This record gives sequence, structure tokens and C-alpha cells, in this order.
Amino acid sequence: MKFLPLILRNLRRRPVRTSLTFLAVMVSFLLFGVLMILRLAFTMGVEVAGADRLMMTNKMSIIQPLPLSYLDKIKTTPGVSLVSYSSWFGGIYQDPKNNVFQFAVEPVSYMAMYPEFKLPPEQMKAWLADRQGCIVGKDLAARFNWKVGDKIPIQATFNRPKDGGNVWEFNLVGIYGGEKEVDKTQFLFRHDYLIENRRGGADITGWYLIKVSDPQQSEVVASAIDKQFENSSFESKTQTEQQMARGFANQVGNIGFMVTSISAVVLLVILLIAASQMSLAVRERTNEIGALKAIGFTDGRILSLVLAESVSIALLAGGFGLGLAWLIGQGGDPTGGFLPIWLLRPGDMAVGLAIATAVGLLAGTMPAMWAMRLRISDALRRS
Repeated sequence: MKFLPLILRNLRRRPVRTSLTFLAVMVSFLLFGVLMILRLAFTMGVEVAGADRLMMTNKMSIIQPLPLSYLDKIKTTPGVSLVSYSSWFGGIYQDPKNNVFQFAVEPVSYMAMYPEFKLPPEQMKAWLADRQGCIVGKDLAARFNWKVGDKIPIQATFNRPKDGGNVWEFNLVGIYGGEKEVDKTQFLFRHDYLIENRRGGADITGWYLIKVSDPQQSEVVASAIDKQFENSSFESKTQTEQQMARGFANQVGNIGFMVTSISAVVLLVILLIAASQMSLAVRERTNEIGALKAIGFTDGRILSLVLAESVSIALLAGGFGLGLAWLIGQGGDPTGGFLPIWLLRPGDMAVGLAIATAVGLLAGTMPAMWAMRLRISDALRRS
């Protein structure tokens, strides 16, 4: 710490060059942070999806239904601890541009399946008492200024009501919350209300959600479930929630690979910029380095000073850029609901700071080695 003033003075020697290097590194890590946000958003939280949850869909396509009669057979499959079911509703709220994801669910088992959805007990009780009731995520409620007690009309698309109209009306009885990584943009209503009031499809559902006792046995349990329905009219395909989420994400490309590739190119460029600037800065101080060695600074201390200077600017600029990216993540989903998980996670920030440290060390290694090997006589002889 006693050499901190010397490091700061060296950074202020060429303020324009230092500022430009700082900005270049900062923008690079701002981009890195935004890319990490996008990776998490487009993979729909694959990393945070439940490893102990399976999703069973129709083998032909996820848009094809499954019979509700499968429920009892799934429950008795060894390794299964909980079963629920859900259906995509696909209605429209006010405008087709509004991304409101509506699902018909069985309330008790669904909320047990997703304990990360935090719903007050009194609101859960109200949901069970009101067949027409619905609950929504905190973010969705804030987006449309909904509050408990509101009546929410949803225009039907393919799920037409029996009464001949075109609008379903729901009573908002609860608003669920959760941690930052939890999707709080869902619109959930009762599956029994859907079955009783839609035209046709009385005994079908969209998919089953299955919790296994041992996540290590997920594939074994999934295989056992599918074997029960082989050669039936509704064959099934069961996979982990993570696999399902990854499959959806891969429909738009390998997001992880694309983000990693872009980040690698950006960081390589900034490494070259930082290394060239550090080399120039050290060579400008040849006489000073010679003087420091003449008054007793060891080669190791010279090496440490140059590396500390390089790491300092990389960490400061990188931290500032990551901080700006974090603020962007706090701003919420800019697409209006299409990307419900929109944040820069602490783990990604830690990785970014580690990379900034590595960039500083790599950029400063060659100049530091040159300064360490510089002989006093050569350094003082140069003008």
C-alpha cells in the first residue's frame, strides 16, 4: 500500500492516454456484462432450472395434448415424488403485442412443484376458493398496474368458451414473488376452470410436471415413465426441465457458444490495446526505472509495481463497466415480457472481475519483465 501514490502518479502521467485506455476497457466489460444478461435471458434460466423436475410432453410435439388419465400411472412410477400438469392458454390481453404468458395449472401441486414462487397463504386460500381466480407474478402485475381484486379479461384464440363468447374473465386473487432469478411474469389460473368452460378437450392437458426423489436418477425415471405409454395413442417424451429449456433456447441458435465467441474476441482486442499502452508507458519511464533501481528497488519490486499499475486500471475500468451492466440488468426486461429473466448475476460479475484481473496481469507481464531485466546503466544512459 505504501507504493500506491507512486502507482497513481504513473497513471496520471498521461491523462489522455490513461482515460482512453480506461474507456476502452470499461466499454469492453460493459459489453461482456450485457452479453451475460442476454445469455441468461435467452436460455430462459437453464442454469437455474430445477434439476429434480421433469417435463412430460406428447412425443409428436409439445403442442399436442396428453390425456389426464395418465396422472395416476405417473404418480405410481418408482422415483416420482410429485406430479402436476399444465396447459398453455394462448389468450390475448388488450393487444397481441403484449407478451402475457398464461398457463392453466392445478394450484396445489403446481405451487408445491415450484416452491420458489412465493404466494401469501391467504392469497393461496382465496385461489382455492375461487374457481375463476388467477394469480400473477409481481413483475407482470407491476407492468399492467394490476392489484388483487381486479377483473382481467383475456381474449380467446383457440380455447373458446362454451358460452359462445370470445372473452374469458378472471379474478385476480394473488400476486406471487420470489428471488431475482425467478420468473415473475406468469399468469396462472385453474386448470379445472379451463376444462369445465372450454369447447372440447375436456379430459386433456398440455404437459405433465414431475418431481423426482433423486435428481441423479432423473433419466432413469424419465425412461420408465415413457415406457408405460409406448405404442399408445398418446406416446410421451419426458426430459428434465433443464433439457427442455435448453432445447427451446437452441431453437434460436447456440446462445452460449455465440456469447462466448463474441466475448473472447472483445477481450482479446482489449488485451492487445492494454498491452500496447502499458509497453509504451513503461518505456517512457526508462530513466525513472533506472533511478528506482539505483536507490535500492529490487527487480521483483519493479516487476510488482508495473503489474500493479496494469491490474489497477483493468480492475477499475472493468468494475465500472460491470457496474453499468448491473444497472442495465436492474432496469428489467426491455422486451415487455418476452425475456422474463433479465439480470446480471453476482457469479457473472465475479467472473468478469476475475477476467479483468487476468487481462491486467497479461497486459502488464511483458512490460514488467522488460523493466525488471533493465540494467541500471542502460536505463540511466537513455534520454
